[in-house]
Amino acid sequence: MNGRLRLTLLGVGAMNSPRFAPAGLLLSHAGQRVAFDGGPGAEPPPGRLAAWLVTDEQAELRSQLRRSAAERDVVPRAGDLDVGEVRVRCRPVVHTSHPAYGYRVEAGGLLVVWAPEFWEFPAWAAVADLMFAEAAAWNRPIRFRGGVGGHADVHAVAEEAVRHGVRRLVWAHIGRPSIRAIDAGLEPPAGEWGVEGRTYSLRLPGAGPS
Repeated sequence: MNGRLRLTLLGVGAMNSPRFAPAGLLLSHAGQRVAFDGGPGAEPPPGRLAAWLVTDEQAELRSQLRRSAAERDVVPRAGDLDVGEVRVRCRPVVHTSHPAYGYRVEAGGLLVVWAPEFWEFPAWAAVADLMFAEAAAWNRPIRFRGGVGGHADVHAVAEEAVRHGVRRLVWAHIGRPSIRAIDAGLEPPAGEWGVEGRTYSLRLPGAGPS
């Protein structure tokens, strides 16, 4: 087993955030890199990408993502991917009226979850070693017009993450209600606020020194 999984937050903002770049993640392992979501101000650094995966192929930022991805000779898509010993699996989430997804990143018995937007906590995120999660709403959910889904709130997601045995929870899609909570000095019931540019490193079981 080779070294570490490194997960770098490219952005932690919800749509039209007044403070943060769009939620995005860069996975690095054994010389390979995979981008997830992001957008203007939250693009991966220059260099080759194995793929650019998205959680919503109909997202408002899709045109900007396509342009940025084209510069790296990849096409944004939702789907599975194998990168050496790392398995990336696309899984559905309840979020809106069209298909939306999150991702399970599995390697050496470790599980990382990228699920920045959902209305219902995804059961497939259970027992994740590290989960990057929805934080658009603070203490009450945001329901979309017409009752076609929305955003779960931090308090509800924290409760579900604890119930599902998530070991480390990082809030990575921070909306205006949560920004107001941050400014008021409030702390989430569980987990930690994501930090743009921070790398979260997980050592793979059985790996030698890295």
